Amino acid sequence: MREIRPAAFLLLLLGCLPAAAGQESVYEHRVYNTVHSGKTPPRIDGDLSDPCWEQVEWGADFIQWEPSEGDPPSQPTAFKILYDDHALYVAYRAYDSEPELIVRHLARRDYFPGDWVEINIDSYFDGRTAFSFTASASGTRGDEFVSNDGDVWDGNWDPVWEFETKLDKEGWTAEAKIPLSQLRFADKEEHVWGIQIQRRLFRKEERSLWQPKSKDEAGWVSRFGELRGIRGIPPAHRMELLPYTVAKVDRFKKTPGDPFNDGSRSDLSSGLDGKIGVTTDLTLDLTVNPDFGQVEADPSEVNLTAFETFFSEKRPFFIEGSNIIDFGISPSIAGGSHTQDNLFYSRRIGRPPRHRPDLGDGEYAEVPDETSILGALKLTGKTRQGLSVGILESMTAEESATMERFGSERKETVEPFSNFFVGRLQKDFERGRTRIGGMVTAVNRRLDAEHLEFNHASAYSGGVDFLHYWSDRSWYVAATAAASRVEGEETALLETQTSSARYYQRPDNDYEDVDSTRTALGGHAGSFRVSKISGRGNVRFETGAAWRSPGFEVNDVGFMRRADQINQFTWFGYSLRRPFSIFRRMDINGNQWVDWDFGGTTLSKRFNVNLSATFKNQWSAGAEANHETEFISNTALRGGPSSRWPGNWSANFWVDSDRRRFITHDFGAYYGWGDEGSHETWEAWVSLSFRPTNAVLVSVNPFYNESRADLQFVGIRPLGDSERYLFGELDQKTTGFTVRMDYTITPNLTVQYYGAPFLSAGSYGRFKRITDARADEYLDRFHAFSNEEIAYDSGEGVYAIDEDSNGEVDYSISDPDFNFRDFNSNLVFRWEFRPGSTLFLVWSQARSGFDPDGRFSYGDDLDSLFDVYPSNTFLVKVNKWFSL
Repeated sequence: MREIRPAAFLLLLLGCLPAAAGQESVYEHRVYNTVHSGKTPPRIDGDLSDPCWEQVEWGADFIQWEPSEGDPPSQPTAFKILYDDHALYVAYRAYDSEPELIVRHLARRDYFPGDWVEINIDSYFDGRTAFSFTASASGTRGDEFVSNDGDVWDGNWDPVWEFETKLDKEGWTAEAKIPLSQLRFADKEEHVWGIQIQRRLFRKEERSLWQPKSKDEAGWVSRFGELRGIRGIPPAHRMELLPYTVAKVDRFKKTPGDPFNDGSRSDLSSGLDGKIGVTTDLTLDLTVNPDFGQVEADPSEVNLTAFETFFSEKRPFFIEGSNIIDFGISPSIAGGSHTQDNLFYSRRIGRPPRHRPDLGDGEYAEVPDETSILGALKLTGKTRQGLSVGILESMTAEESATMERFGSERKETVEPFSNFFVGRLQKDFERGRTRIGGMVTAVNRRLDAEHLEFNHASAYSGGVDFLHYWSDRSWYVAATAAASRVEGEETALLETQTSSARYYQRPDNDYEDVDSTRTALGGHAGSFRVSKISGRGNVRFETGAAWRSPGFEVNDVGFMRRADQINQFTWFGYSLRRPFSIFRRMDINGNQWVDWDFGGTTLSKRFNVNLSATFKNQWSAGAEANHETEFISNTALRGGPSSRWPGNWSANFWVDSDRRRFITHDFGAYYGWGDEGSHETWEAWVSLSFRPTNAVLVSVNPFYNESRADLQFVGIRPLGDSERYLFGELDQKTTGFTVRMDYTITPNLTVQYYGAPFLSAGSYGRFKRITDARADEYLDRFHAFSNEEIAYDSGEGVYAIDEDSNGEVDYSISDPDFNFRDFNSNLVFRWEFRPGSTLFLVWSQARSGFDPDGRFSYGDDLDSLFDVYPSNTFLVKVNKWFSL
């Protein structure tokens, strides 16, 4: 049968769809004129009867944006804006002919529940960045920093502002006070700011805008209307200090004889966070001895690969404004693992110490769980000339482990004193139509001990990026280029050359050699993209390429899994953004990737097609299919020769119910398999959320996964002058679920619970060694050990291998079977007792267990998990906000 190519299939599918109705709309650019409030500003109580409001006209005539762009909204909305020397004041009138249907769900901050109104303020007037303030009818506050013309919405930005709402027979009203100190703007006599007012009508899931915007237009901030009339406001000399105190008690299992594990530990500490307005454009954030005790634990996993897992940042200091010091080396709409590569990965700062001391008989050790951050400074902002600035400076402490043996104590350094620097500049031209930027990073470590010389003494990287829009921002071209250099002792550079990111030691690597005398390594990387993201018609696409040379290394303060790669990618999208038939929206996307190494070997060819749709009843669904042809891996043998692997296929689907309901349920499934029967995986997941009362939201998200792989890496063993690359067949079963509960007593008083049990069991069998890693036939690439060649010693827990069956053991491998069980939970009571000032009461519990068993039994594994003695942390944290 003739092969149907993915691209041809995609075009055939597109031809069966109706064309989107209408052409790109052009709306009149709107202007709202404000005035000074006078001596008596409005009282923030939700009552719009204050006389000062009579000085300005209502802004009205909102236009529907979702679902039916250009139609009149179901319910009209109006607003007014005033200002004085200290704040901006906004009044909203959200009319509703059925006020009893207004949805006023209580929720924690930034959850955006029910009906709400929102103002976005582009006070830089750069067409790229904005400050968003959302007022829910229930009183729940939402705020986000918007960047990249609406591509990034940072909900971790938490300004200090206030609003109140009222319900009446005409609908509901709101009044908001936004201190000018929470905005950023240039120092000049008269201001023009970009603004957008948006309303959500929850029961219809309808959005209406004051400044109409076509769905065919690219961007968000660049399409704002204008706020005029602000004159003579004095530059804000901002200084906000947030000192805090933390009392913490740990309870854990006592270890007899271990002086460091007596079952309890307590600590009292304090620190300081602060914001200082260096100018009206630039803000200096600082933290001294930060505490992140209220932050959730990372999700559990069993990582059987050679590569590090990327975990998202959760610490507030590093999250807020993170977009400003972001430098993606090879971003792409098409996705791919290389798109996570970045010159800055904040999780490097404060990481767990990497050195583990060797212990003698009867010796015990206390090793810090993380590296203390002595202090950090972050200067961010944007000048009136359009220059964005981001500078981060952080110092981490030298950490030592304490060892004790028979009453004698010694210390050993496990992490050196380190300094991290990140600097980012980006210049806008023509209100963001063209952007040119650069970034530099530097890490310097004080390596006073020989056993720490596996660390780089210094690491530097730098890059430049360029982006240009044309044709009314519907097309763009973008490029990046970066370079790196790491320096250190020979031990550190040998580890860098032989790490999983590059594996210079591969015996068939004929373009890079391991140099054991090397004390420095440099490399380069970059990308180029061309894209059509909006405009007339339904077609969008992006195509481009990226590379990372073998010597490129940024993992001291950045993130990168693989160097030595060249990637080509294309994304194609067809979108129906206006309602038709039973659909509210439909998207069809296709992707294509090809990877090479720097020796010219084609590593991989992959294809993908996916379909997603939102229906008029607010349900949504999607499906995806993927194929990777037979591929070459430079990493599967963990430093051994490159190897040939069968192709892969996979498909998945998902269905989401209407999220407006009190009970919502989503589910999906995945199935993947390899050619030659090389592997098989399936997974199913469910997400159930329900709101038993207006103030409580509970969600449960279970999943189950089964997988079988013919060839799972087990180890490398020497035999004579050669290496044996050993694999086994792995049957793995994994399950877990996440439970979350939010109880919002008031918008400023919440209780949050997070719990996540996780169970995974892996059983190995049919052990093999690689014989010809790139043989044409799959079965010729390995040899499976017979019963005469391999024997299991249950007493020692090892497999003894006798390749020539002469009765002598050639080498052995430890039994790799596993049962891993993990549970993390947080219960957080949060009370914002004054604007910006918060009390946290936190209980965290962790349980973790491991058995070399390999047999999966949900009931037994769960019982075993909760038989593990828990580690409990009880924490009280209070911070007080001062504005000076």
